[in-house]
Amino acid sequence: MSSDSEKEAVEKKPEESKPTETKPPEKPATAKPDEQKPAATKPAPAKKPAPTKEEPELPAFEKGIADKIIEKFGEKTTISFVKPDRVGIKVGRDDIHNVAEFARDTLNYDHVDSVAGVDYPADKEIEVVYHLSSYTDPTLSRQILELATRAQREEDPIPGNDATKLPSLRDIFYSVEFHEREVFEMLGVYFEGHPDNRRLLLPEDWADLPPLRKDFRNKGR
Repeated sequence: MSSDSEKEAVEKKPEESKPTETKPPEKPATAKPDEQKPAATKPAPAKKPAPTKEEPELPAFEKGIADKIIEKFGEKTTISFVKPDRVGIKVGRDDIHNVAEFARDTLNYDHVDSVAGVDYPADKEIEVVYHLSSYTDPTLSRQILELATRAQREEDPIPGNDATKLPSLRDIFYSVEFHEREVFEMLGVYFEGHPDNRRLLLPEDWADLPPLRKDFRNKGR
């Protein structure tokens, strides 16, 4: 009995374990790069022309006033501006009297509201500006006609006895009488033909520069 069991034990040998085969890790599939196709070239958009700046349309009534002055005096005058209720004209000193007379007799401006002066040292000139309007013509009730002219500017002024002079408009517009006197004393512009060129605000013995000139300095400053 024992011999049979030993024989069976010998015959039953443990099965040899075979090593499992290890497969190498699979490489991730590499995506094939897409074939680079040349990008389709789009035609460049046509350049739009730069918009031209349109000049504003001038008011018809005011343009008509300016046109009449230019038609009468041509190159002796220059339009400085035309806008609603306002027309600006520049004119030489030798023609300011004639233009003012035309404005009164033909364009119906019957008086001067104000007279202003501006000192231009760099230009060696002093500008005088008349603002004309009308009480009698209803179509001009809102209109202002600006007439500007210039006089020579003296470095060492002797008001009334130097070259800083302009023709007076006192014989055309009575209302300039005091305005021109003020411009005379404040800027040193003498108005030839004015009946009363006395000082208006400053004392008669004023010996300093005209106080509205840009080179005037208060003493002590």
